[in-house]
Amino acid sequence: MKTTSLRLLCVHICMLTGVSFADCVSAQATEAPDSIIQLNEVTVSAAPRKLATVQELAGPELQALSTTSIADALKYFAGVQIKDYGGLGGLKTINVRSLGAQHVGVYIDGVRITNAQNGTVDLGKFSLSTLESVSLYNANKLDACQSASEYASGATVYLRTRRPTADSLSLTGRWASFHTYMGRVNAQFSRKGWSGFIDGEYLNSKGDYPFRYKSEYEDTVGRRKNSDIEYGRVEAALFRNGFSSHLYYYQSERGCPGGIVRRLSDKYTNVGREWDRDLFAQASYNRMFAEKYELKANLKYAHEYLRYCTDYPENQNTAKVDNHYRQHDAFASVAGAWFPTDWLSVNIAYDMRMSWLDADLKRFSPVRREDQKAVVASQINYRSLRVAASVLYQHYKDHTRLKVGAADPLSRFTPSVSLGYTLKDFTFRAWYKTIFRAPTLNDLYYTQAGNRNLKPEYTRQFDLGAEYRFAAPHWLVSVQADAYINHIDDRIVCLPIKGTYTWSMMNYGKTFCRGLNMTASGRYLTGDWNFSLLTSLTWQRDLNRTDPENENSYNKPICYSPTLSFGITGIAAWKNYSLTVSELHVGERMWSYADPEDVLKPYNNVDLKLTAAVSKFLVSLEVNDLFDVQYEHIPRYPMPGRNFRLTFTVTF
Repeated sequence: MKTTSLRLLCVHICMLTGVSFADCVSAQATEAPDSIIQLNEVTVSAAPRKLATVQELAGPELQALSTTSIADALKYFAGVQIKDYGGLGGLKTINVRSLGAQHVGVYIDGVRITNAQNGTVDLGKFSLSTLESVSLYNANKLDACQSASEYASGATVYLRTRRPTADSLSLTGRWASFHTYMGRVNAQFSRKGWSGFIDGEYLNSKGDYPFRYKSEYEDTVGRRKNSDIEYGRVEAALFRNGFSSHLYYYQSERGCPGGIVRRLSDKYTNVGREWDRDLFAQASYNRMFAEKYELKANLKYAHEYLRYCTDYPENQNTAKVDNHYRQHDAFASVAGAWFPTDWLSVNIAYDMRMSWLDADLKRFSPVRREDQKAVVASQINYRSLRVAASVLYQHYKDHTRLKVGAADPLSRFTPSVSLGYTLKDFTFRAWYKTIFRAPTLNDLYYTQAGNRNLKPEYTRQFDLGAEYRFAAPHWLVSVQADAYINHIDDRIVCLPIKGTYTWSMMNYGKTFCRGLNMTASGRYLTGDWNFSLLTSLTWQRDLNRTDPENENSYNKPICYSPTLSFGITGIAAWKNYSLTVSELHVGERMWSYADPEDVLKPYNNVDLKLTAAVSKFLVSLEVNDLFDVQYEHIPRYPMPGRNFRLTFTVTF
């Protein structure tokens, strides 16, 4: 068998079954002088089609996109909204199907990234350079053996780090617009069953991009201020069979740019600064016993330090603060799976997490939170029918030294069920899930605004979907569509209770969301050519059902939620050269009920990326926002327009 034919066969099998090429194929080939290919061993494992609703970018397609952070990759998925507060160092969070950022769990190698203070993950802190794949699951992943925490989110993002297969050393340099410079070193090894890597990155950027803000009453042209960022990141990982470990350290200083104002007077310059130091170490072990039992254990420790300061003379209209926050987080979980028959599995898991938060705010007392989760889940995979069901138990208890005391303990059971049926090339699925998010420590205890009587925020999700996959020599086509309905009760929001100067966290809000997500992809491989077309579409109506007496807001769209958005990406590769063109459209979004006519305008963003690999060298040129479209995710926080990135990598 020719090398090209074997590789093509393996790639098709892997893409058809929904697993990565690196995971499902393990081969070592040597070419003899007579051109006969000698295969020592070839193992192809095909997993059944996933029962959950999943979107994934992996391997060459992930690297071909014009992306630098996880947020850049996730914006290509259907049903995703990325909130970006402008500036190269601005906070970037993910919202899936309008559930809210706190309902989205983000995992690295199966262990969750946590933040007890506000419950959100800043995706801008994590690089794609060490990742093999990025996956988005609506509801949760449905493996036979997984931790209880993986069932506890409305949506889940999985980041899988790359497992090295050879020794190498690579050096990367990047020059980009707005005085941006980046350097990275990556060393990896693989020998005697062990593999791992060390990856270090440094970036410095002024972030002083030009912008134009135009409305009915003003037309402002200027250059973004206080948008600089400087950070260093070091990651290390070690793998062997079922064992994996990850060490991560991130340190940064960044400007926190405020909303732009008319004439850009220095009097209104927002000089806020933020310093971050994040550290976590995690380990995971997974093993099968006697082909009927599986064990998985996770351990993690995380420490986060944040300083936020606005105590500068320039801030005449901003409250002057200089606050320091420190978090410690310890997590342990154990999960076991039993396979009594070939078509039945049972999963039992228990997680324990302890979180500590301390801050130098006035009248703030250190808070300690106990977070326990337990789950019982079962899956049936009988012929073409698949069924999964689970019951999750969550218990939260806080401890403080305040006279007022801590919030009442919180305990709840939440079920979920999924059904799937495969008929030839078609798969039909339906699932229902109810879940809640506990109030964060900020929600409960933040000075002046915290409210210890908050209820948890409940969600109910209904999904009905279908998927079609077709594979032929040189071709692979995949189409999937999901119609969904989400109900959210007791939304946690910050509202004024005594005039405009006293705000408090409150349960105020019910939303009703119905929508349609569609993705379609086509891949064609022939000779040295490889073509891919990836598309995603979201149609969604996210309505406010809080107060029927309020005509201004009842049954009106939720702010920042577009009705229509879609993305199209085309990739053409020949030998070691590739060209990627992607377009992202985001529709009109309301941002204030006070004036429904005042909306964020729709925009189209076109990116290009050209990559060439010659010998040990890899060069890529990226042009983002090709047509210099001026747009915003948040009012008066303009995003960068057209910009360039030139990246050079040499690998030994």
